[in-house]
This record gives sequence, C-alpha cells and structure tokens, in this order.
Amino acid sequence: MRAFSYNKYGNPEKVLEIVEVSTPEPKPNEVLIKVYATTINDYDWSLVTGRPYLYRLMFGFWKPKKSTPGIEIAGVIVKIGSQVKLFKEGEAVFGDISDYGLGSFAEFCCINEKALLKKPDNISMEEAASIPHAAGLAWQALSQIGGLNYGQKILINGAGGGVGHFAFQLAKRFKCQTSGVDSAEKIEVLNHLGYDKLIDYKKENFTQNGEKYDIILDCRTNKPAYSYLRSLSSGGKYITIGGKIQGLLGVYLLGKIISLFSDKKMEVLALKPNQCLTEVMGLMEEKKIKIQIDGPYRFEEIPRLIQYFGEGKHLGKIVVKMDS
Repeated sequence: MRAFSYNKYGNPEKVLEIVEVSTPEPKPNEVLIKVYATTINDYDWSLVTGRPYLYRLMFGFWKPKKSTPGIEIAGVIVKIGSQVKLFKEGEAVFGDISDYGLGSFAEFCCINEKALLKKPDNISMEEAASIPHAAGLAWQALSQIGGLNYGQKILINGAGGGVGHFAFQLAKRFKCQTSGVDSAEKIEVLNHLGYDKLIDYKKENFTQNGEKYDIILDCRTNKPAYSYLRSLSSGGKYITIGGKIQGLLGVYLLGKIISLFSDKKMEVLALKPNQCLTEVMGLMEEKKIKIQIDGPYRFEEIPRLIQYFGEGKHLGKIVVKMDS
C-alpha cells in the first residue's frame, strides 16, 4: 500500500514522501480500515515539523518515532482483530484516532476499535473525516468549559478555521452576539455567515478595542496572556485550544493565579477525542450545523497541504480524498 513517511523533522514538502509498505495486520483489539478520507490538523503540522519542541518529548526528540502521521479518518473496515466487538467487516467508520495512534495518511490504517464511531449514512466520507477534531474542540470549549448560554457575547480568534466554523454555529444556536478575528482574505468569505462583527487582526487588536466578552475562544494564542483579561467581562472565560507553547504556558500559569482572586477564568483545553460527537451528529442530521470543507484535495498533495495549514491560509477543514 501507499503511505506517507518521514524520518526527520522539517518542512513537510521536503521531509514527507510516499513509500510502498506492506498492508498492516490488525492486532486482536484493532480493525483494518481502507481509508477514504483524512484531514490536516495542527497535530500533523507539529508532528512533521517537530514544533513546538514539547511534541518531541512524546514523539521522538531527535527524530520521529512514528513514520506515518494523520489523526482523522473516515473509511470502511476490511478486517477485524480476534477480540473486536464493536464493529464488523464492511462497516463505514470515522473518528479522531489520536488517543490510540496515528497513520491516516495511508491507503490502509490499523487502529483500536475504541478510536472509532459508525459513520451515519447521510454524510459523506469527506464530511465525516472533517468532524471529530474540530467539532470536538469547539463543543468542549464552548459548552463544557465556557458554559455557553443564550445571549452571551463571544469572540472567536481564528474564525476562519475548522474549529471557528463549528464554534460560530454553536454560538448562533444560542443567539449569542458573536465576533470573529482572522485575516482580511478570510473575512471576505466569512461575511456571509452572519457574524455580528469581523475583525482583521492586522488592523485591530481585539484586546485593545475596549470590548468585553463572556467567552473568548482562541485558536491562535498569539498575544501575552495578561492582555486577554481586559477583554473578559465579569465572570468571563478565556479558552485556548492551540498556539505557541510559551503562550499556552502563560495562559495556564496566569489562569491558576487569577482563580485565587478573580471570577474570570483562563483555561487551556485538553481535547478528549470523539467525546460529544453524538450531540454534534444530531445537530447535523437536523441540518442545524454545516461543515465548511477546504478541498477535497488529492492524497499526493498532503505535504503541501500541511505547509498550507501551517501558514494559516485554509478556510474550514482541509480534507483529503483518497483514490478509491
């Protein structure tokens, strides 16, 4: 089978290459999936580039321990391990597999059955692959940590990405006054969604405009941690889902300190893969949430697409459709 492989960190377009390898055999608790679609995520950027360096503590300091990246998958089970109970051969499945391994940038992937969900018939493979990571981050940030409620004032920094699209739709279900921050190019496309305000980050610093928000969902974390406090209303919550490690550490430490004397909260979300997806899928079946797909692109384009993701130029979820 074909799979992307790399043996050193660096520019995705230079270190990733397609290789021919043997199709893996599932372990007793694993299933073998023929991959129909996968996506590009922040995880993939960090795994391939080796940045931030914290990732190297988990996945190999000098060189990567795993040769094939990829954490979101949609496909069909072609073989099951001897102890598999949740699925059978021929079933269509999808999921964020990051709790159990990597490897969706390949024609076939073996993964623990607990990393997967059955794919509903009314969504495509490309749609299914694009849901778990972004929708999980948006839901867990706004609903579980943020306590999303009617009429709140919300800001999404990084509104044009996959998480931003899901988060905006969740906020609008609660009739929240929602602002989005991103580049001028993305704002042109986001205008039709119905944001109450859109901010070009190159022209306006949202932490200095005097506005206060009940919830700030930050996909970038590219400002000093203390600056976010002045943009929170009393009892407001700032939640970051990603960014540079120094920014995340700053938010984590400051959050611990201010919790001792303030009703404002600052949290770093640690994603629980595939949790809350039942609720998300229910909203999708009722057509209350739509997916914004950037693509689908070809399998061979994955190195370029990881670089594209790292440059922040994508709109929605970057989806790769495998040859089938």
